[in-house]
Amino acid sequence: MAVVDVHRFAESITCHAWSPDLSMVALCPNNNEVHIYKSSQDQWERLHVLEKHDQIVSGIDWSSKSNKIVTVSHDRNSYVWSLEGGEWVPTLVILRLNRAALCVQWSPKENKFAVGSGAKTVCICYYEQENNWWVSKLIRKRHESSVTSVAWHPNNILLATTSTDGKCRVFSTFIKGVDTKDPKAGSPAESKFGEVLFISEKMVIGVGYDSNPMVFAADDTGIWSFIRYIGEKKAESSGASYSSQFSEAFTKFYGQSKATTANEASESSKSRGGVHDNCINAIVSLSKAGSPKVMRFSTSGLDGKIAIWDLENMEEELGHQF
Repeated sequence: MAVVDVHRFAESITCHAWSPDLSMVALCPNNNEVHIYKSSQDQWERLHVLEKHDQIVSGIDWSSKSNKIVTVSHDRNSYVWSLEGGEWVPTLVILRLNRAALCVQWSPKENKFAVGSGAKTVCICYYEQENNWWVSKLIRKRHESSVTSVAWHPNNILLATTSTDGKCRVFSTFIKGVDTKDPKAGSPAESKFGEVLFISEKMVIGVGYDSNPMVFAADDTGIWSFIRYIGEKKAESSGASYSSQFSEAFTKFYGQSKATTANEASESSKSRGGVHDNCINAIVSLSKAGSPKVMRFSTSGLDGKIAIWDLENMEEELGHQF
């Protein structure tokens, strides 16, 4: 098994993020609060409850350098939390959204963060010192549906997005006065504004409704394909896997053999590891500071669990190098 640690914090978890030293975790127990836990002698103690949002918190990210937490919610609001005198103090973020905020991530330099939304837009947020708040510049075009995930390039300019329209896109987020042009960087910094967890350049970990992390890899020609579920005892072919999923979904849709289908799905999940009992809705990399290689990541889901996965010994097992 690739999983090294599993903890259950609530009945359900919508999102989570780790502190820079990985000693604390911030999570939303499927409500409008953010709970912060600290690990001590194999036990988790709840230290803080952040209460500012009016609806479910859908995204959390904890900056590694400035030790700030950013949260977004279905209430269309976002806050940046700073630790002052032992208490987490929120700062307002002006998102200008008319639909729910769904995901958030700090940029590598932590002078910006990106927020994906149900309004088919992405908010690039930056701090205004004179007003003591965070404002946003919106990427409104190209997305045809909700933006469910965002990921930054190390250059702090390019941003990848995924959407429920089935497409992944890459945008420039260069903002005059916030970003500086780098002659060595070439075109990304010069591009006009607005014009997925990667393990390496050749491997991606995907999570979702199947309750098991999935490994995808690219061959020498750049073609991506499904490899296997992490923790699965025996590799399945891509075709067989998706055929089985389609068959189960089809049967459930028409209400045929409900009891049998549920049992088969449960057994299928257990045979592939069975760490999570419900949909996985968040995945966070746990790479060491300064290391470009991701060898650990964590997942959280609607079963209320947070699992830590180790890929240290997976290269030989999967037959691919990260």
